[in-house]
Amino acid sequence: MARAHNFSAGPAILPVDVLKETADAVLDYNKLGMSIMEMSHRSKEYDEVFKETQADGLKIMGLSPDEYTVLFLGGGASLQFIMVPMNFLHKQADYVNTGVWAKKALKEAQWVGKVNVVASSEDKTYNYIPKDIKFNADADYVHITSNNTIYGTRWNKYPDVGNVPLICDMSSDFLSRPVDFSKFSLIYAGAQKNIGPAGVTMVVIKKSFLETASDKYPTMLKYKTHVEAESMFNTPPCLPVYTVGRTFKWIMKQGGLEAIEANNNKKAGLLYDFIDANLDFYKGTIPDKVDRSTMNVCWNLNTPELEAKFISEAKKRYNMTNLKGHRSVGGCRASIYNACPYESVQALVKFMEEFMKENK
Repeated sequence: MARAHNFSAGPAILPVDVLKETADAVLDYNKLGMSIMEMSHRSKEYDEVFKETQADGLKIMGLSPDEYTVLFLGGGASLQFIMVPMNFLHKQADYVNTGVWAKKALKEAQWVGKVNVVASSEDKTYNYIPKDIKFNADADYVHITSNNTIYGTRWNKYPDVGNVPLICDMSSDFLSRPVDFSKFSLIYAGAQKNIGPAGVTMVVIKKSFLETASDKYPTMLKYKTHVEAESMFNTPPCLPVYTVGRTFKWIMKQGGLEAIEANNNKKAGLLYDFIDANLDFYKGTIPDKVDRSTMNVCWNLNTPELEAKFISEAKKRYNMTNLKGHRSVGGCRASIYNACPYESVQALVKFMEEFMKENK
């Protein structure tokens, strides 16, 4: 099957090997005569899948199972926007507003308690990451969003928050690079960018931080409920978790996060270098290189009509899909997550050069 050059921001491209393994498991898992979708989530066979996926996730992150626990939950990152403050916002929390999803997270937290927006890049349409932020030493936690799919920015250096617990929505750059994950008290990530299909969210919680969680909210919205039941309080998203597990194996087979980052930097560097060399035609949206995402590269052309033509011609000529920017900002965007092949970025740059020559 000829594969499209898929630049979707999510649900996004997955490794072909993972797709094949999932396809086989959907038909007949491990020669059991049943699909992975037909098995009881409490069966011995599925329990092995689940626990191995949790263990592999911590292994890739370099975290100890004695100190951290992994949950696989439904509801997307959007549910985490309210679960985090319900469990951990007691007096006040600091939020950094770096984009649409960060703003949605802080809006949900405001339903629960006092939220301090300690920094924001909204003044310049979120085209930078705030620097030299002063956090409140008595905050219950600090919340940040690591990568911003709509605008193409990323925290390339995480902030120093002192002794305050740091919580991060890592949905769109999770496991794309080596990070000192032990700096975080809680990490959550919707799977559909880098680690699996839509339908499951991975939550990693420091056990000592979990002890500070509130008990006054409904059962399903308590992290303690899901930790005590090992993500089995209700039926988990079984198939997506299986695919996440196969993606973890793929990451380790590539050489771990160091190798993943090297490939991501190579892809992003190729695309950014071409845009920077042709600013009279392609206008990158993030001026400061230190704030640029390696996952989502955004740019504009001189007119919306030319952008529409670019997107149409890319699809028609080379089956390049999902190059349209988010509806709120327009323009063009290439999401080049872990599984996006370097060859797809090469093909995109070749087309960009071709299109520029034809339309300059």
